[in-house]
Amino acid sequence: MELIEKLFKLKEANTTLRRELMAGLTGFITVAYVLFVVPAMLADAGMPRADATVAVIWVTAFACLVMGFYANFPVIVAPGLGIVAFFSYYVCGPMGLSWQAGLAAVFISGVIFLLLTVFKIRELIIRAVPLDLKYAIVVGLGCFIAFIGMKNAGVIVADPATFVGFGNMRTAEPLLACLGVIIISALMARNVRGAMMIGIVIVTVLGIALGVTPLPDMSQLSTIKLLPTATFMQLDFAAIFSYGIVTIVFTLTMVDLFDNMGTLIGLSQRAGLLNMKTGHVSGLNKALLSDSVATMSAAVVGTPTATSYVESAAAIAEGGRTGIVPVVTAVLFLACLFLLPLVNIVPAYATASALIVVGALMMQSVRHIHFDDFTICLPAFLTILTMPLTFNVATGFGLGFISYVVLSLITGKAHRLDLVGMLIAVAFAVNFCMR
Repeated sequence: MELIEKLFKLKEANTTLRRELMAGLTGFITVAYVLFVVPAMLADAGMPRADATVAVIWVTAFACLVMGFYANFPVIVAPGLGIVAFFSYYVCGPMGLSWQAGLAAVFISGVIFLLLTVFKIRELIIRAVPLDLKYAIVVGLGCFIAFIGMKNAGVIVADPATFVGFGNMRTAEPLLACLGVIIISALMARNVRGAMMIGIVIVTVLGIALGVTPLPDMSQLSTIKLLPTATFMQLDFAAIFSYGIVTIVFTLTMVDLFDNMGTLIGLSQRAGLLNMKTGHVSGLNKALLSDSVATMSAAVVGTPTATSYVESAAAIAEGGRTGIVPVVTAVLFLACLFLLPLVNIVPAYATASALIVVGALMMQSVRHIHFDDFTICLPAFLTILTMPLTFNVATGFGLGFISYVVLSLITGKAHRLDLVGMLIAVAFAVNFCMR
């Protein structure tokens, strides 16, 4: 116990080992879907699906261990869905690159992340974000998380006429998800520890009992693959340099830099690591360095960029405050090498309940935003609105930041800007124009 206290500083974080373990389990359950979603997308890019699945497990486990033991940050790291989609359906699609060349581009962007972190440029960028926009990022992230939860539950669905619409509430999945929201909310209102986990378990059991969720196919346990032999060290630098790397690497860097930054700011505030007066995030540089190392290792093992996951908010809401959260997640991901079929036993609509509640919790930060100043009101509004509507944290962050800089310049408030902030706005504008 003394070693655990020394490594993770539980007393300083005002938490307990039991609470951290429960939070880590909750976090794992909410992100376990990446084991099925990410490999499916990578298979569309031409990767062998079995090897891609194993690569996702190893990358996630390694990235989470680094985040846990080195940074002691309660954030789960795994291959990012937005980056994976860009990699699979653009870099390895219309751009015509092989997945091997794409991995080389990911590795180069990881080197750039590492240099930006070592020279503390990423930390300078975060400090350049005004406190009101940091809170707007928290709220926007909460809306985004809730949007994902509602989509996964079938509460909202795609609609050809209105883009999104109300789901079919006569089916079991959305009804069970709504029941989960009520159970978790009631337990949290009564200060019951483990509310998220209890709600997820109850909804999962009900889904199995009602025949909505099938039991896993245990015959698949006989086909265990431990190493991603077909994707490991398959980076094709020759192809990427002959093609021209500037556009690809710039886009990868921009998307991951600000997507990860926005996520870390939002999660840090929720975990009590964001100083409300100065906007400083405790332990941020170590978290950013961990993320940089994870990105390079991801390319070597065989996946696109590893990034912080917004679903970590469920673990934080469960009380997670230390690196034990990602360490528990890492151990459980490694266990999936042997028990992969069992992971699918927790359905998306069950974890969706937790995500919707987390979104509501993160909405509480809206009270800190100075909406009475319209030069803050509009950027904050755009940040909050466009994160879920564009399904991208970085895009919402970019639109909010550009509008903040422009309004500050034309309303005589340029004194609150610095060179770093203006360069961020320019970088976002260039990135948007290049898409």
